[in-house]
Amino acid sequence: MNVLYISYDGMLEPLGQSQVLSYLKRLASDRSIHLISFEKAADWANVAERERLADEIADSGVIWHPLRYHKWPMLLATLWDIANGVRLGLWLVLRYRLRIVHARSYMPSAISLVLKSLARVHFIFDMRGFWADEKVDGGSWRKGSRIYQVTKWFEKRFLLSADHVVSLTHKAVPIIQQFPYLKDHMPPVTVIPTCADLERFKPIKCEGKNNSGLTIGYVGTAGNWYMFDETAGCFAKLLRMRPDTKFLIINHGEHDYINERLAVAGVPSGAVELTTAAPAQMPRLIARMDASIFFIKPVFSKQASAATKLAELLGCGVPILGNAGVGDMAEVLEGECVGVAIKDFDPASVLAGLDQLLTLVADPDTSSRCVATAREHFSLVNGVSLYRGIYEKLS
Repeated sequence: MNVLYISYDGMLEPLGQSQVLSYLKRLASDRSIHLISFEKAADWANVAERERLADEIADSGVIWHPLRYHKWPMLLATLWDIANGVRLGLWLVLRYRLRIVHARSYMPSAISLVLKSLARVHFIFDMRGFWADEKVDGGSWRKGSRIYQVTKWFEKRFLLSADHVVSLTHKAVPIIQQFPYLKDHMPPVTVIPTCADLERFKPIKCEGKNNSGLTIGYVGTAGNWYMFDETAGCFAKLLRMRPDTKFLIINHGEHDYINERLAVAGVPSGAVELTTAAPAQMPRLIARMDASIFFIKPVFSKQASAATKLAELLGCGVPILGNAGVGDMAEVLEGECVGVAIKDFDPASVLAGLDQLLTLVADPDTSSRCVATAREHFSLVNGVSLYRGIYEKLS
């Protein structure tokens, strides 16, 4: 059966390219895939990149139908986007006889729910986490508020209507199974974490390695769910243990904030390299790291989350110091002996975690274990195979 894939993330964004296009290019090898995405104005204004990406997508066999993303006023803009998605999606389903609608997260699922009722298509609810609870845990919404209740009502409709559900983590599945309305109505669920292209993210030799000491890496955003103050404090402790350590931070758009928090933590600027990188540069920069440190708020909604950087770092052979309470991360890091997941952020726990991390860095077999773990849990090839299996079951 041919597929309509709907993403509220734009394909001109790094997330859309790594977590949507990288899968669809491979899935399009044996079926027709139409892709609706919502592109932000600033990205769409880059004509050269837009045309380059359009050619790349067309060459892969995916048929791209970009729509404009609207942000303000928030409610009306979202309803307008949903209406446009329904209009275009229904035309594509009828015109090309598409029988499977694959919805990435909640907004696309609202579109898909309408398409399922009008055109009797199969609906895949690719959850990407507990979105309403993320808004509460992040402080944007109040639990019990009208918008929270409406979103949870839609979540219930998505789960009851889905022909198949995709979860990012094993930890989230028993939570979903305990929802009272799913008793005797539980849809099939497949766990597919955020995967990485391990042909790109793999150990490589580079000249920028800190041969005289350690290089600790940090990749991606420092705000929102990421506990950067705790990360900076952890690095400050490591610097006292190993004064030859360097902190390589790859981040876009938060450099002032990062420098401020590092200064508060007492990290000298001379120990830090703060840079921005294009997606193509990431594997070579990660190759300079001996280990990585990042912490994510261990709140309820994060049990359904999987950080993309986990797959990319492990694929490059880099062990990780993280924390428990976030999806399947602790089980992967400690179960496979490729990292440390601390349970508390008190000084004793942090120091113990750093000691364990340094032991892993000193172990010559750690890098190969990291690569093997990435291949077992986070291979893009495996992720594509699982999605293909879902499509075939619905066929």
